[in-house]
Amino acid sequence: HTAAVRDAVALPIVVDADTGFGNALNVRHTVRTLERAGANAIQLEDQQSPKKCGHFNGKAVIPVAEAAAKIRAAVDARQQSDFLVIARTDARAVEGLDAALERAARYIEAGADVTFVEAPESLDELRRIPPALSVPQIVNVVIGGKTPTLDATDYAAMGFGMVLYANAALQGALLGMTLALRQLRETGRLDESSGLVAGFVQRQQIVQKDLFDRLDRDYAA
Repeated sequence: HTAAVRDAVALPIVVDADTGFGNALNVRHTVRTLERAGANAIQLEDQQSPKKCGHFNGKAVIPVAEAAAKIRAAVDARQQSDFLVIARTDARAVEGLDAALERAARYIEAGADVTFVEAPESLDELRRIPPALSVPQIVNVVIGGKTPTLDATDYAAMGFGMVLYANAALQGALLGMTLALRQLRETGRLDESSGLVAGFVQRQQIVQKDLFDRLDRDYAA
């Protein structure tokens, strides 16, 4: 999937690498694989496996020393110095914000370029995070989740370096599909004039049909 995204866009790609898919040795393999596939940064988290969404209840975290060793393995495995290792902690929900900040600091000591304290639950908690840590910070906006949703400029003013909109495209697509298919079911008709589907020309633009038509002509026998 990372390779397919890299083939489609020139923008930097941040890949959610979950828990690294195993122990520190698995993390090493994960980093090498994703870097070759075209990732510019990966996010690793300290949940126990099998993990849960960061905004769900019932999470558990692995010992901080084990998580720090995974970060160390990730840093050692990368081939390019500008490949970023993002260390996420889910300890806020399990051990409280102070413990989460302590974990993030340990991950910075292990070499993390960016840290990510998942699911702070108030404005006061959000404000505490960037000043407490020495590397850039990420805030994760899950629409309807535990973290207050603000304007991107508000997060920037607090000192966050990146805002993730984790499910924005998914939730938008779900609503769009529901509305379009509901109209089709209720009226028996769905076309471009409905405003509920992309037009045929836009669809072809997205998949770069003009490019492939040109290549087809260029390479025709």
